[in-house]
Amino acid sequence: MSGTAEVRIATPRIATSPCCNAVSGSLNRHHEFSPTQQLISRGGTGLEGKSYFSSGIPCAGEVGMAITSRGFSGRRSAEAGKLPPGQYLTATFPVLSAGPTPNVPLDRWEFVIDDGTNVLRRWDWKSFRDLPSETFTTDIHCVTRWSKLGTTWEGVSLDTLFAGLKTDASYTLVRSYGDYTTNVPLKDLTNHQAWIAFRFEGEDLAPEHGGPARLLVPHLYLWKSAKWVRGITLMQRDKPGFWESLGYHIYGDPWREQRYSDDK
Repeated sequence: MSGTAEVRIATPRIATSPCCNAVSGSLNRHHEFSPTQQLISRGGTGLEGKSYFSSGIPCAGEVGMAITSRGFSGRRSAEAGKLPPGQYLTATFPVLSAGPTPNVPLDRWEFVIDDGTNVLRRWDWKSFRDLPSETFTTDIHCVTRWSKLGTTWEGVSLDTLFAGLKTDASYTLVRSYGDYTTNVPLKDLTNHQAWIAFRFEGEDLAPEHGGPARLLVPHLYLWKSAKWVRGITLMQRDKPGFWESLGYHIYGDPWREQRYSDDK
């Protein structure tokens, strides 16, 4: 396996794209800080008439699920000037769960790029890990208003995965194990802006944080960085993913507070 490159990524304060994700299934949804989890959101009922647990997570019609929270804390500090508007600094990496985390054995893991009809590229875990990887440090921002600064990851750049691929597509739909989806413009996945990450702070990425591998697009709200990623579909036209179809912003730039679909 090839060596790694050390990179420092500065989160841009320009329009790019949107923070946390869920895995939707016929019986359950698992999500890390879904957009509807905001305690300071718009009342006691969610978008599309969905009801809320006391934590602010949308039930989406699935009542009775246990909600677990680990390490969620918020504070302002001298570093607050580095935060997008409406965000609070946390030193931990909060996790909220509703339903089980997908179990993805490495011998069955694969990552596929397709155009909706044809498979264009495919990697199993071994061939994926044989690709050149990078170690990079970046800030991450969840739409539920927490931010974590200076996080260190290792992953494969999307530039490497897309290298030499000819397409006239402008959009992508990112797919996860568990059937979660989120849309990201293709331009936001290239030019050293996005990675398939498999290590966090020097350790293999834990399943609750999206392991064995997740998309990381740090200039967008974290729901765009799909956990348990399994593929990307190239598209001619934009198509909303799971949370976007429930009223969250189609793009999700944290510096412009693009949380909801009616935010500019």
